[in-house]
Amino acid sequence: MSGHLDYEINKELGECYLFMGDLDKAEEYYRKAMSSNGVHPEPYLGLATICVHRGNLDDAFSFYRKAANVEASDKSLSGMALIEMERGEHDAAFSHFSQALDHNPENMVALYSIIRIGQATGRLGEVVPHLENYLSIEPLKHDMRYSLAGCLVAAGREGDAKAQLDRILEHDPAHACAVELKDHLEAKAA
Repeated sequence: MSGHLDYEINKELGECYLFMGDLDKAEEYYRKAMSSNGVHPEPYLGLATICVHRGNLDDAFSFYRKAANVEASDKSLSGMALIEMERGEHDAAFSHFSQALDHNPENMVALYSIIRIGQATGRLGEVVPHLENYLSIEPLKHDMRYSLAGCLVAAGREGDAKAQLDRILEHDPAHACAVELKDHLEAKAA
């Protein structure tokens, strides 16, 4: 068998065993895939997932970092960021979630997580471009547009926030949260 075929078979078997919950077998095949054909990020991502399931976050972080070093992706960067978030390393997590969203603006784990960190650390203004990127792809996701409006309010951009709320209400006039926030902003401005 060629090295590439070996790699593909072992990687697929690793994924199958991981899906079935057999972590030992999955680890065995991911390790075989790692040594089969060059360097690929997938086996490292698989091994990171196994480590997370086992509660070994330090090793998981190491495998996510190795995957990112081979080929940075939203999965490897988000994996690192989730562990950093768990450790309370908010600045590093914010940075890695930002990078993940640069790779894939539709990574919902990274998007929701960066909103949480932005809120906890007073950096919601820095979340705005990520939400705008996402909404350029999915303009009718009202929950994300509402989050954008909230980030804009936090950044002192109430006029921009009202414009986002108006866009929600054009499509969904009964969107209770958008109505409430708009009423609040209008009462505050009066």
